[in-house]
Amino acid sequence: MKSILVIGLGQFGCHIAKRMSELHCEVMAVDTNEERVNEILPYVTNAVIGDSTNAEFLRTLGIRDYDVCIVTIGDNFQTSLQTTALLDELGASYVVARASNDVQKKFLLRNGADEVTYPELQTAMRIATKHASDSILDFIELDNQYSIYEMRVPREWNGKTVVQLDIRRKFNLNIIAVRHDNRVNVPLPDTIMQEDDVVFVIGEIKAIQKCFKV
Repeated sequence: MKSILVIGLGQFGCHIAKRMSELHCEVMAVDTNEERVNEILPYVTNAVIGDSTNAEFLRTLGIRDYDVCIVTIGDNFQTSLQTTALLDELGASYVVARASNDVQKKFLLRNGADEVTYPELQTAMRIATKHASDSILDFIELDNQYSIYEMRVPREWNGKTVVQLDIRRKFNLNIIAVRHDNRVNVPLPDTIMQEDDVVFVIGEIKAIQKCFKV
């Protein structure tokens, strides 16, 4: 069971704290706002009111005891940066910090963050990509170049087998699963595509867009 420290209990921080608890982690939640602390308390292992820019307060939490420290402060970058730096100084094992742009990311990484997340940017990219085409049902970004896309089968694929489509040779893409009648299966070379099927394709994002014309 992992031990997690979440600092900052806005909506983003609350969602993380609750989800980590659901995943059977021990969660300590921290915020300067008493109301927010009281609201999260029923969902986490413990929650306290405190100033994360105060080194003495952070020491009382036993920073070295946490597997991951997550700084989710979004309304005051100076506070987020100072908190991140103090966590690093106090020997935090792994620090995840929230940023709104690349400049903030650089400062956070230089001052103790091991990982930086962009919740607003990531959500915007996900929504924009998903709704840019009726063919795209969902996607998982693996890195800046590669993703797994959940796609509706194009009309021209209807009745063709995986071998006949040959998208691995043409586009360097792999069909890793097919959903037919609400059942997901790993396709074989002779699996026949049907118009109402959904395919899960892994590969370079640009190649997927070219293959599916999105």
